[in-house]
Amino acid sequence: MPHVTYIEHNGTEHRIELEEGLSVMRGAVDNGVPGIDADCGGECACATCHVYVEEPWLAKTGTPDEQEASMLSFAATAQPNSRLSCQITMSAALDGLVVRLPEAQH
Repeated sequence: MPHVTYIEHNGTEHRIELEEGLSVMRGAVDNGVPGIDADCGGECACATCHVYVEEPWLAKTGTPDEQEASMLSFAATAQPNSRLSCQITMSAALDGLVVRLPEAQH
């Protein structure tokens, strides 16, 4: 199974195997990763699953669509590599994905 590494702002790492087809958000919520609240349940209607995608993975995770970009505009610490983890679907191509959590989410 492919895996994702979530890195909290304080440097704590959570390496989690995630079934293909599930969102990166779902992997965090199901495994108790702090900082991913997912208040909307993965409906792309909030920004409480905001992550920073590490540079080597940006092209593979794609770019935010209009709705996701709109939600990211509400994230106080959005950066060019910001994504909503509910919008990143795990696949074999993303095995080893690394995302960082914003300081505001802890």
